[in-house]
Amino acid sequence: MLGFTKKLENSGALERVREGTRARFTLAADKTVMVSQIACSVPGCPPIETHVVFWTPAGRHHFKIFKPHAQVNEEDLPPAFMKNALVALEGFECACC
Repeated sequence: MLGFTKKLENSGALERVREGTRARFTLAADKTVMVSQIACSVPGCPPIETHVVFWTPAGRHHFKIFKPHAQVNEEDLPPAFMKNALVALEGFECACC
């Protein structure tokens, strides 16, 4: 045992965002969807953001929601037609994301 016994307080909220992302973008149950909550220190940025990352044959997709994961609801997710626009282009990096 590695000693990782602390359960996330809002693991239900993380799973809700993960499953909402799967449904919105019609991702199979075996596809990895990562949801994390990150504190932002950039001026003008919300103090806590929810980051979502998933993979398809087109590549790595990612988006941010500018609120804690416990406050995220279905309307906060990007529309399904934006799926291809969420692909992270290889070699493209910016300071904002």
